[in-house]
Amino acid sequence: MKTKKIYIVLTHTGTFLSQIVKEYTKDEFSHISISLDRDLNEMYSFGRLTPYNPFWGGFVHEYVDKGTFKRFYNTRAKVYSLEISEDQYENIKNNIRQIQEKRSKYSFNILGLLAVGFHKKIERKYSFYCAEFVKYLIEEAKIDIHLPDIIKPNDFKEISELQEVYGGLLRKYKFERSNMKNSFNGYSL
Repeated sequence: MKTKKIYIVLTHTGTFLSQIVKEYTKDEFSHISISLDRDLNEMYSFGRLTPYNPFWGGFVHEYVDKGTFKRFYNTRAKVYSLEISEDQYENIKNNIRQIQEKRSKYSFNILGLLAVGFHKKIERKYSFYCAEFVKYLIEEAKIDIHLPDIIKPNDFKEISELQEVYGGLLRKYKFERSNMKNSFNGYSL
């Protein structure tokens, strides 16, 4: 059976809102994204639609060197890989594409995010906060890992199937990967 990899990206920007989330949860990371490629060019989540407005959120295609992560230069990150089947990969890719095509229908689940602090779950149709979105994609793809009902970004660190591939400043992730390629005469690791 052929396999593919997805990447789970945990981050903490240090913004006012992320500091509140971190204080509430006592967790190291306050945001999570999913990427379809190791270079994080196809990285998606539910978060800020613009770098300067923390209260206007929804489905976002995120970039290491643009938007919110560019504005918050010292964003800390951990990047994990997860090996899945080609069918599961295609399922995730198709679900992302469907949400992307109907993005105006979707919103950021701020009530759900606030409820997490009280160990409660508030689901809203066509609405996610970041960890709900990643969990939804994993469950829809029928990837056999256990995730708690009330989900936070740090909960993903507990998944034994994940392999840590990077820890440090998010802005250095691509830089370090390109240096590794160069040091091995162009061969990818």
